[in-house]
Amino acid sequence: MESMLNKLKSTVTKVTADMTSAVMGNPVTREFEVGRHIASGGPGMCWRIYNGTKKSTKQEVAVFVFDKKMVDKYQKFDKDQIIESLKRGVQQLTRLRHPRLLTVQHPLEESRDCLAFCTEPVFASLSNVLGQWDNLPSPVPTDIKDYKLYDVETKYGLLQISEGLSFLHSGVKMVHGNLCLENVILNKSGAWKIMGFDFSISSTNPSDAEPKYSCKEWEPNLPPLCLPNPEYLAPEYILSVSCDAASDMYSLGVVMHAVFNEGKPVFQVNKHDIFKSFSRQLDQLSRLSPTMLNKIPEEVREHVKMLLSVTPNVRPDADQMTKIPFFDDVGAVTLAYFDSLFQRDNLQKSQFYKNLPKVLPKLPKRVVVYRILPALTSEFLNPDMVPFVLPNVLLIAEECTKDEYVRLILPDLTPVFKQQEPVQASNMILLIFLQKMDLLLTKTPPEDIKNSVLPMVYRALEAPSIQIQELCLNIIPTFANLIEYPSMKNALIPRIKSACLQTSSLAVRVNSLVCLGKILEYLDKWYVIDEILPFLQQIPSREPAVLMGVLGIYKCTFSHKKLGIPKEHLAAKSLPHLVSLSIDNNLNLNQFNSFMAVIKDMLTRMEAEHKTKLEQLHSMQEQQRSMNINTSQTNQSEETKHTPSPGNQIDDVFGGSSGSAGVNGKANGNSAPQLNRMSLTLEEKQRLAKEQEQAAKLRNQPALAPQSIKPATPSTQAKDLTSCLLNNMTSLGSLSLTSPPRPGLIQGSTISAYPSTTPMGSMVSNGYNPTMGFQTGGLGMRPPGPGLYGGMATTTSTPNFGALTHNQGSTNTPDMSALDSLFTSNKPKVSLNQMAPPKPTPGTTATPWLNQFGSAQPSQTAPMQGTPLAMGGGTSGFGMQANPFFSPQNFSQPTAAPGMNAGGGLRHSSSVNNDLKDLFG
Repeated sequence: MESMLNKLKSTVTKVTADMTSAVMGNPVTREFEVGRHIASGGPGMCWRIYNGTKKSTKQEVAVFVFDKKMVDKYQKFDKDQIIESLKRGVQQLTRLRHPRLLTVQHPLEESRDCLAFCTEPVFASLSNVLGQWDNLPSPVPTDIKDYKLYDVETKYGLLQISEGLSFLHSGVKMVHGNLCLENVILNKSGAWKIMGFDFSISSTNPSDAEPKYSCKEWEPNLPPLCLPNPEYLAPEYILSVSCDAASDMYSLGVVMHAVFNEGKPVFQVNKHDIFKSFSRQLDQLSRLSPTMLNKIPEEVREHVKMLLSVTPNVRPDADQMTKIPFFDDVGAVTLAYFDSLFQRDNLQKSQFYKNLPKVLPKLPKRVVVYRILPALTSEFLNPDMVPFVLPNVLLIAEECTKDEYVRLILPDLTPVFKQQEPVQASNMILLIFLQKMDLLLTKTPPEDIKNSVLPMVYRALEAPSIQIQELCLNIIPTFANLIEYPSMKNALIPRIKSACLQTSSLAVRVNSLVCLGKILEYLDKWYVIDEILPFLQQIPSREPAVLMGVLGIYKCTFSHKKLGIPKEHLAAKSLPHLVSLSIDNNLNLNQFNSFMAVIKDMLTRMEAEHKTKLEQLHSMQEQQRSMNINTSQTNQSEETKHTPSPGNQIDDVFGGSSGSAGVNGKANGNSAPQLNRMSLTLEEKQRLAKEQEQAAKLRNQPALAPQSIKPATPSTQAKDLTSCLLNNMTSLGSLSLTSPPRPGLIQGSTISAYPSTTPMGSMVSNGYNPTMGFQTGGLGMRPPGPGLYGGMATTTSTPNFGALTHNQGSTNTPDMSALDSLFTSNKPKVSLNQMAPPKPTPGTTATPWLNQFGSAQPSQTAPMQGTPLAMGGGTSGFGMQANPFFSPQNFSQPTAAPGMNAGGGLRHSSSVNNDLKDLFG
């Protein structure tokens, strides 16, 4: 017999068939998803236990599977006996309903390969927990391998088995018949449940007070799965073929012994000679040695000894066992109370939950999390009980890891965050949550904080209860560092400001200001300046506490190294506001001194900052000014190295020294712009640095050399009327000089008061027609030199009168017909050719007006070298003729040429000289 049992166990151990192949085809799979293999249990550890889920409701379940391949070695009769025994036990369990019995959620289903049924979620069998790992997956799950029973779990577990037996014996009139470790199942909450009713015996007279049970004789030839476990059977069952409720109590005594002795029963039974083994066992039980029970706790040792008594009448019944002092442990009583909560009213529950925080620290964490917590969270469905249950749930949450909190607690807390009815309960819930806000924000994921926790805080700020608002405002600074900045800026701060402005409670308003002052360090500087400080000016209250709160925010912002107030804001807004508040009549002397101390600090810092800025600005301006002066001097020195252009000379003469003005204007244009702004920004400093760099580059550039202008290539394009007009007008001015012939200059006569700066013989192309006789100086003129008008130097070139008569006979009259269209048609048109003076004939007397400035040259070959010209400084006298008012003292009366007045020409009279003298003083 023993060899058969060992062979069966080895067979069970070696069977590692895949779950899918084991359950495939079973009707259970239609409604349930079967998961992984987690445990084993039942008679002979033959049931594999899988976790599973109901497809329709996603409810968690445990799936028990018996693979028929385990009994293929038996004959068909024995095989059928085993299958029938297992089916009978499951069917009996399905009919029974009690908290101490394993709950069946789906009845037994049979297929060709297996038997299967579903129960409540299961952790493992008591046999697995105590080290019997038969029919477990390989490797053994870590949670089973490392599982250790706590004393409170052991006590309450044995109490639960006793209560289950009491139900069977008293309520159902049934004997279990095979109570052992493998038939005790620990559900997912840790509760101990009874299963394995394969050999249960019902009373033959259930209506009588004294039930009677008929017992079958032991048949050694049957397969082990068709017989109860002999190590847990009472001696009378084997020796006298009798049993009753006391037989189950003996089994309970062996179970208690095994629990305290690492799963070992009292005696090891020889399965081959069962009767001889029990006879020997009977003798040992009659004189039970105290050493056999030394591992059993002393307070229950005597009761175990009584349960193992040979005489059935001495054994205590199940009801008596439930009342022994050993089960009066505070933890066991607490767990027992949770199991009976459905029988309590709200008043009893509330009293129990109020005292529960004193008990929870004494209980093991696993017991609290997996036994007490589910019972507490189930009470969230009762809104009136939530304020009493919530403190205990949060106390448990403090001992949980973040993963346990998210997985086991947060899903049940989420609806509570949003609970608003009834109002009284809702207010109490808000108070409890606010007191544990650091816990919630530490362990709750960010997304849940945003969606559940912070809306609850916002609701507390808007609550009608002043107490809740005060508590919320006092607590917010303690967890402000855990709130994300966008949530704080966009949701929390606006509600605090609203609570301050809208409340009629002075305490709420003061607490709002204190709260803002404490969370300033978590805000951005410019948000504080743009939002918080302007808000302070909107507060209508003038109570001293409120004013000091306002001062505190100003002081925190001003003195905090991360924040600070710019001097512009100090001058324009902060200081005026504080000064107006400081003279409020409600302030006492100390409060006024506090205001003045802050105001003085602000003024001191503002003065220092602005003074430093002005000093820096002044230094930069001085540096830029010196650079501009150096640049201007460099430009002027380079300007003097170049010969002025003719156009600039004319501008100097007629525009009042416009050339020098242009230089100065350029210098002024390059000067640094005056900075009118109060402060220099980074962009302004960068711009000044660029200007300084550019000025330095200009100083380092080489001087610009004048470039000769090549004459324009004649083109066939349309005439430029403006250029043509200017050229022809210039020609008109020269015609009056070149028309009449004039005699040559008197040799040796002094014409100019200053030596010529340009040789008469140097002819340079100046853009005029060479046949018109203009000298290289052209029309360009410099400002009058020192010799004219008070010592002004000049390098003015004057026309060569000798050249005016050159080739008089061959001089062509310029064609001015192109300018006819420029005149209006109001009068008869007269062409410019008609307006030109007639060509002088040879021998004609020169114009008398021209003779005032010198005699005509006799011939082109007249010697001109070394001959001073009139009107000083130039090589020719055209400058004098073009502007005869330069030097009126040179207008002396020349000797009249013969025949000067004969032809009715210009007659020289003394009135002309008098007019000129009057004009020039």
